[in-house]
Amino acid sequence: MKEIMKIVGISGSPRKAGNTEFLLNEALAVAAEYGFQTERLLCSELNFDFCSDCGDCSKGKPCPNKDDMHKVLRAMQEAEGIIVASPVYFGNVTAQLKAIFDRTIPLRRQGFRLRNKIGCAIAVGGSRNGGQEKTLESIHAWMHIQGMIVVGDDAHFGGIAVRPAAEDRIGRKTVVASANKLCDLLLLKKEYDGTIKGD
Repeated sequence: MKEIMKIVGISGSPRKAGNTEFLLNEALAVAAEYGFQTERLLCSELNFDFCSDCGDCSKGKPCPNKDDMHKVLRAMQEAEGIIVASPVYFGNVTAQLKAIFDRTIPLRRQGFRLRNKIGCAIAVGGSRNGGQEKTLESIHAWMHIQGMIVVGDDAHFGGIAVRPAAEDRIGRKTVVASANKLCDLLLLKKEYDGTIKGD
């Protein structure tokens, strides 16, 4: 690859070094094996406020909140691929991850800056049918609203695991398969873009 493409991984868990972070690390390890640059953004380490829908971003202004979201927005714009992982909290994503999704509205209102980036999702719950698919659906909805291209695990909706994640052989396979699908599509997209542009 002439240019090293970047994949950013976001953990929506407020807990450090937990199941969600473990699975995100596995997905990013796949990306690193492909030769992609990777970056982790962990809700357990970030400080950010909720969106108040003040309307500044709809007028082309930057978000008035002075917090860590500028790191998140920068990383998302620099990346070609985005992997989002969340534990299941009451059948859905965490409040922290939903707050991040809401705060990305400037990227949509100011030129759909995430359009055509490739995304995949990972969810981990307390049981095999513990709300993971609903959680993936919420992550996918955010990606679709941002104009992204969404991939699954080559058979279903993405990475679905149960805790303890390190012992979930089946779930870990879906996480790895999702990361592989994202990376494969990124390489195909790069090849296609290069052909169209005459590289």
